[in-house]
Amino acid sequence: MGTDKVGMIFDRIAGLEAVHEAVLYIEDTSGGFRYNRSCGGKGLDTPMLMASITKMLTAACVLALDQQGKLSLRDRAIERFDDAALEGIHVLNGRDYSKELTIADLLFQISGLPDAFEEGALKRRLMREDFCFSFEDLLGEVKSLRPHFAPGGGAKAHYADINYDILGRIIENTTGLGLSEAYDRHIFMPLGLKGTYLPENENDPVPGIYCREKLLHRPKFVKSSRASGGCVSTANDLMRIMKAFFGGKLFDIDVLTKISRFKELQPSFSPIRYGGGLMQIPLSGIHTLFLGKGQLIGHSGSTGSFAFYYPVEDLYFVGDLNQMADASLPIKLVMRLAMTLK
Repeated sequence: MGTDKVGMIFDRIAGLEAVHEAVLYIEDTSGGFRYNRSCGGKGLDTPMLMASITKMLTAACVLALDQQGKLSLRDRAIERFDDAALEGIHVLNGRDYSKELTIADLLFQISGLPDAFEEGALKRRLMREDFCFSFEDLLGEVKSLRPHFAPGGGAKAHYADINYDILGRIIENTTGLGLSEAYDRHIFMPLGLKGTYLPENENDPVPGIYCREKLLHRPKFVKSSRASGGCVSTANDLMRIMKAFFGGKLFDIDVLTKISRFKELQPSFSPIRYGGGLMQIPLSGIHTLFLGKGQLIGHSGSTGSFAFYYPVEDLYFVGDLNQMADASLPIKLVMRLAMTLK
């Protein structure tokens, strides 16, 4: 790999006006190749918001529980709740699909449920102030919005945080553990992670997030995001998580085949497709003028975080641009890095 060109690509993205600090860490499976670059004082052990990369942790817990026989992806989600929390959450064209939603529908983003953050009022409010919200608040917001399609989706997927918020509550209801305890048991402790945690109380620090020139502090919001986007990590820990996820240390490796059934997301996410807790970015389509090869598999976050595996070259790309102005920047960075390997 031409590290000089990698450095140039990183410096070009990191030099954009919206980016104030950044870190990039690349490694192959064996650790024989290792490269990192940073700016703005951010390093491999600097805390970073995982944002939606947290969904990979939630997916890993669900898959582990499935393997242990404590749940099945075919289970109806509503059966994992003792109360009526999910009643009326999916009503489309006069038909109530709420009782038909399965754990698989949630995991693969094919429930058809709308996204309370992008389609509701939460995103606009976040730009103005920090605020907390409960799981019940999210359910109420989603119930006020129209679903996009019936569960199962056919050839469609629709990215919505609520799918993973519900999965987080299912993990808690199934294990009898709080979500942070479930992450500890299934991921953090087995991997020996020191800098990764789900912030829940006043003493758990939450990094700030840049939005153009302004550094926003949104600890209440981050602590409310939980299973869909609430974790804090470091580039070093994120590399361990990625290698464990794709290396069979969190669940049997053959499960990867089952969750790697990717469907096209809504147009605003193009060219990203979605599987079971994973984004897929093809590198050989028209968006790259057919100049790339293979695909990237992993996840990015709306705060500039990224964690992707490039099987063609057996390379992992993790890091953070810590900015909310352009959610596509981490995707563009990793695509350009992978394209240098053609």
